Amino acid sequence: MDLSVNGKRALVTGASGGLGLHFAGVLAEAGAEVTLAARREDKVARAAEDLRQRGLTADAATLDVTDPDSVTALFDAQSFDIVVNNAGIADSQPALEMAAADFERVLATNLTGVFTVAQAAARTMQDRGGSIVNIASILGLRVSGHVAAYAASKAGVVQLTKALALEWARHDIRVNALCPGYIETPINAGFFATDAGRAVIRRIPQRRLGTPGDLDGALLLLASDASAYMTGSVIAVDGGHLVSGL
Repeated sequence: MDLSVNGKRALVTGASGGLGLHFAGVLAEAGAEVTLAARREDKVARAAEDLRQRGLTADAATLDVTDPDSVTALFDAQSFDIVVNNAGIADSQPALEMAAADFERVLATNLTGVFTVAQAAARTMQDRGGSIVNIASILGLRVSGHVAAYAASKAGVVQLTKALALEWARHDIRVNALCPGYIETPINAGFFATDAGRAVIRRIPQRRLGTPGDLDGALLLLASDASAYMTGSVIAVDGGHLVSGL
């Protein structure tokens, strides 16, 4: 199986750090010319420079996925073979205390933003096909407490992925979703060092957190021609979380 994306143009949103930057690096290492996009121009420029320092082909673009004009401007200037819809935000608070504006803010980035970017990408892919990978979450398939907005947004991404896949398959535009489980990052490392965090880890069937590298195989499968006959698929990379009694 060839997971190469050599010679393809790829866009990763929310790529100034975290998993987005990791995904950009993975695609670049597999041969893609990658555009890293995020809201903060200075931060995403530094991220792209970091990849270039590693000998990879990368550039930066300023993008706010909640602003349709920003999205349109990017796709008017460039076209891509691969789009990774990664930009997202989280907001953990009890539903009874959540303001409507907070709920809407999460959906604007995590769901409407995914649609806006996917639609703009598909308009440029109609004549040649392409791959859109939407980053969802296992919380879009199974919920826990205090994540009403985030879980709703990611469940929406799962269903949106299937709907777009159905509509755009005739154009050879593949739309699939990747649902990470609990992935260890600098942001959550403190929590998983607590008693509560360690309890979560013990309930994961594989008894460990995932690493960003654990997502690489699924990402490259969906981005590359190895998944040429896959569309509308939802892949969980979660250490067995969804099939457990967690």
